[in-house]
Amino acid sequence: QLVFQDPYSSLNPRKTVSHILSRPMELHGVGGGRMERRERVLDLLHRVGLSAEHIDRYPHEFSGGQRQRVAIARALSVGPELVIGDEPVSALDVSIQAQILNLFRDLQEEFGLTYLFIAHDLSVIRHISDRVAVMYVGKIVETGPAADLFADPLHPYTKALLAAVPEADPDRPPPKLTLKGEVTTPIDPPPGCRLCGRCPLETKICTELAPDLIPAGPGRQVACHNV
Repeated sequence: QLVFQDPYSSLNPRKTVSHILSRPMELHGVGGGRMERRERVLDLLHRVGLSAEHIDRYPHEFSGGQRQRVAIARALSVGPELVIGDEPVSALDVSIQAQILNLFRDLQEEFGLTYLFIAHDLSVIRHISDRVAVMYVGKIVETGPAADLFADPLHPYTKALLAAVPEADPDRPPPKLTLKGEVTTPIDPPPGCRLCGRCPLETKICTELAPDLIPAGPGRQVACHNV
C-alpha cells in the first residue's frame, strides 16, 4: 500500500472520506458489507487522529496534515503488512511533519507494520528508520543500521550527504563541499563507479569497474573500492 507524496493531489476531490476509505476495502473484498465497512472507516479515522464528524467531508475541507491522515487511513484500510511512503511528509509544514511521523510510529506498534520510506530529508530518515539504504544515481552505495550509518558513514557520498546538513549554530562554519563536479546522468552512466569524477577517493579501478555492495561490519554494506 502506498502513502502518496502529496496529500493535496492524492485524494479524489469529488469523493467524501467515507468513499475514499471504503472503496479500497470493496475492491479487495475486506470489511464485510456496507455497514461493516462504514464502522471500519470510523475506526480508522479514530486511529489516525480524526473523528466521526469528518467521515462525510470532502478533501478540500481538510488541512494538509488532515489530508495526509486520511491518506494513511486509506493505506491501512485493507490491513497491509508493508506500507511504502514516498516522501510522505515533504509537502507538510515542519510542525505537522512531526505529528505525522509520530503517528507513523504509533501505528507501527499498534498494527505491527513494516515501513519503506523514500525521502531526501535526512532528519526524517533518522527519526523514522531502523535501517537505511543510501542511493546515488539509482544504485545503493551503502546500507546499515540507522544509528551506525549516521554516526560513522563509510561511503564518500554518504559522508558528503551528512556533511551538507546545516547545523543551527551561528558560531560553526558552514559545511565544506566534499564532492566536486555535476551529478552523473542516469541515462548514460560511466562504466565504473557512478561517483567517478566527483569522489575524493577515486583511483583508476573506479573508472573501470563498478564496485559491488559488500559487507563492511555488523549489518553494514558499502559499494566502494577504497573503503
